[in-house]
Amino acid sequence: MPEDGTARFAEYDVLAKHDTPSWNDKTREVIDARLRLDIPSAMLGERRAATLAYLVQRICPDPANRPPTTTVALVARKIVENEGDGFRHHKLPPVKEAWERGLDAIEAEAQAVFRKQFTQLEPNSADVLLRAVSKGETCAVEWTSLPPELFWTYRLIPDCVSAHWAQPQAWSAIGFGGPASPRGYVRLKANRRDPWEAEEEASHHTGLPRHRAN
Repeated sequence: MPEDGTARFAEYDVLAKHDTPSWNDKTREVIDARLRLDIPSAMLGERRAATLAYLVQRICPDPANRPPTTTVALVARKIVENEGDGFRHHKLPPVKEAWERGLDAIEAEAQAVFRKQFTQLEPNSADVLLRAVSKGETCAVEWTSLPPELFWTYRLIPDCVSAHWAQPQAWSAIGFGGPASPRGYVRLKANRRDPWEAEEEASHHTGLPRHRAN
């Protein structure tokens, strides 16, 4: 995975803005709820929950040297609540059914190809399997009625990535200031930043002009 920016913004923590004018009560409520989420394993099922957790780890690993995210819990909640996006590919079932069948198919693919549970695969093997899913090059019969490449493109990647980058820990790691309601961003031009935004560590300076707060 490419460098996530953690070392470049090692001292930055977007949550330091929690009780400042950058966030209003609604913003705090939304972010706090994300940070408190737990995986609803009972509703998702132990095996599916474990498969989902390892899947997210391979697709969207937590930033180094940061508190763990609740990415898995966010995706799991979307699954159990059958939370749609207002649209879906016509060859895919609704969110809950698509994910349940997809997680079962990923587990079946691991058994068919490697004779192991998905969660027991070495990282390289897990990545080989996921690349096959992304290309539609699968062999488990569980994929017969669920096109793997469509599940990957329209369900797995959008749901995992959107959940991951809704995390304050991920924002801090890449120096993103996150929400700014009601204060808003003021210095929007190139090479300018607001005083409360992240500043890149000098040891990781790229040679480009530093962002000015003035």
